[in-house]
Amino acid sequence: MNDNSLEDAFRRICSSDEPLTERLKEFSSAVCQFAPEFAAVYDDLVARLKSADAGSGAPRPGEPMPPFVLPNENNRVTQLAEFIGKRPVVISFNRGHWCEYCQIELLALQSALHEFAQRDALVFSIMPEFQPRRLGLELNDTIQLLCDADNGYALDVGLAIWLGDEFRDLYLKHGIELQQYNRSESWFLPIPATFVVGRDGLIADRFVDPDFRHRMDIDAILSALDKAS
Repeated sequence: MNDNSLEDAFRRICSSDEPLTERLKEFSSAVCQFAPEFAAVYDDLVARLKSADAGSGAPRPGEPMPPFVLPNENNRVTQLAEFIGKRPVVISFNRGHWCEYCQIELLALQSALHEFAQRDALVFSIMPEFQPRRLGLELNDTIQLLCDADNGYALDVGLAIWLGDEFRDLYLKHGIELQQYNRSESWFLPIPATFVVGRDGLIADRFVDPDFRHRMDIDAILSALDKAS
């Protein structure tokens, strides 16, 4: 690797065909190398969340996925209930277009569009910002971006967290203005998490980790879909 900056590393990783877990590890290493200030704040946040057992109340496999009614990127209201009994659903909670980890995850989901279509699965990326199209991804009807204003649905499933003053100050210093993207001064975000929901509305598998640098690998999602009813 001959990366000269975090941007170089990000572009290279985005074009990689490595498993998602490996891509995320590589980007975390690049953050430590090129942006140690961010790496330190990330470590502190994750330690705080883990000590508070954040995300432990999220629904588990075998339980019904709580319903949602959220607008998509075209302002069309989408309900989970529309798909129960018809299609399996993958629900991925993301932080926003500005989060490189989320971009890497969504690119990996995008690369698996054919595999999702083969399983008749629909993928939702849920984030609190009002302009998810900033992601600039070439998505089709298989992957939809939904806006969770004020993290209402994330609160319902036990994933909403407060970032803290140190995190907020660092982001503002570098021009990451969540209060504009999310139209809220609260500085709350969801813990990135993935739920695979069968046609019966029950959770077949999930991935919940207070460390937002970790995500559910695509192969694990596809395996869960294969087992889901």
